Amino acid sequence: MDIDSTEAFRRARAWIAQAGDHIIGGERVPGRGVGIPVIDPASEEQIGAIAAGDADDVGAAVQAARDCFRSPAWRDMAPAAREGLLLRLADLVEREAPVLAAIETLDNGVPYPMALAMAGKGGPSAIRYNAGWARRLGGEEVTPSVPGRWHAYTVNEPVGVAALIVPWNAPLAIACNKVSAALAAGCTAVLKPAELAPMSCIRLVELAHEAGFPAGAINLVDGTGIAAGAELAAHPGVDKISFTGSTATGQGIMRQAAQRITRISLELGGKSPVVVFDDANLARAVPGVGMGIFANSGQVCAAGSRLFLHDAIYGRFMEQLCAFAAGLKVGPGSQQGAMIGPLISAPQRDKVSAYVAGAVAEGARVAFRGDVPAGPGFFHPLTILDQVDPAMRAVREEIFGPVLCVMRFYGDETLEALMQRANDTEYGLSAYGWTTSLERAQVMARHLRAGSVKINGSGMEFALPFGGFGQSGLGRENGRAGVLAFTEPKAVMIGY
Repeated sequence: MDIDSTEAFRRARAWIAQAGDHIIGGERVPGRGVGIPVIDPASEEQIGAIAAGDADDVGAAVQAARDCFRSPAWRDMAPAAREGLLLRLADLVEREAPVLAAIETLDNGVPYPMALAMAGKGGPSAIRYNAGWARRLGGEEVTPSVPGRWHAYTVNEPVGVAALIVPWNAPLAIACNKVSAALAAGCTAVLKPAELAPMSCIRLVELAHEAGFPAGAINLVDGTGIAAGAELAAHPGVDKISFTGSTATGQGIMRQAAQRITRISLELGGKSPVVVFDDANLARAVPGVGMGIFANSGQVCAAGSRLFLHDAIYGRFMEQLCAFAAGLKVGPGSQQGAMIGPLISAPQRDKVSAYVAGAVAEGARVAFRGDVPAGPGFFHPLTILDQVDPAMRAVREEIFGPVLCVMRFYGDETLEALMQRANDTEYGLSAYGWTTSLERAQVMARHLRAGSVKINGSGMEFALPFGGFGQSGLGRENGRAGVLAFTEPKAVMIGY
């Protein structure tokens, strides 16, 4: 029996068919004019529609957030009460995980088991982690050196209204993290999901109101990035922008924010290196490298897309990696056993194909090319390229698809020179290494230019800050830093 025939998918389809409105001030607000179709990337069929938000909708949402931020119901709410509301939200997300995961699979294409892990574990875990900071954002007491008697201390105050702009590749997990961090800090928010995969975010905001958050604490505006997203980023009533998405869009948002000196956090693209030494545990490294690029069809900002492989194990590792890739079933995310789903859209699939064709035209060799299902769906074959040159576009630019570029290094190459090759990118989001040598691990951790370095594994730890160097972004999410990003420090001196 396909997963698609289960009760969770039946409920998800029924909910998607009637959803799509904005949520402003605690109320569903229908859009005006023609809506935006929501397409299932596995079938290419329309499964719903969302409102096409505009400046008026954005203005209403920002005003609702501002009114709530100023209201005694929110302004005077005890931190423990905010924590309690967030914990209630985490429980509701966990309770609704099967349907939320089905919504994500239909809307975004991600295989259902992966969607269920994010909805049932990742999302609630992020909310619960951030909830704990609501009562732990105190400042510090300082002993002044200026003449006189002073009581001096700092406080961390909520910055105000936060615009939370979420991408289409993992919308629910990212929205859970952004929303809970902003609310834990005492901000109110306007959530803008990507028009290509908005549905799980809409349901999340509904659950937030069910949890008991005051009207206006969390609002949602649907629409395109060009219309609603740009209007939200440019709105003078927004005090903080938290954006996850492409570097090009992040640069545009940064230019807009500069005009008003709006506080901003950007989590952008990546071209993450993976370095595998000859002493690596191949039983762990092969699937680790494979899923590091192929999971979610490569549509992951932290995907390990540039593999540096030691010459002594090159042939053996490549043989095992290709066999591993061949064993990954590609198909609709609602299909039993599917491990890799479609890309989000036809333009994204065509973009990935163009990168592969361009690399081959420049001399790269296709070491592996997988199969895709016959019929509809925006599927792209899992692809491994070797004999690549560092100057190729496929090696230097973020592809955001299931394409791995493999390069060789030799035993006589110094570790310093290898790290320079790994760092030869304008990005710096993540980096990965595989070795059993503690010395090599420490050197890699020290010299890799990335916001996150993982040795002998991967995964997201909410207690650790996440963000990038260079073109990979500005600021950090997760950890204490991720919640403090929604605050302003205030210094206080009281003479007596």
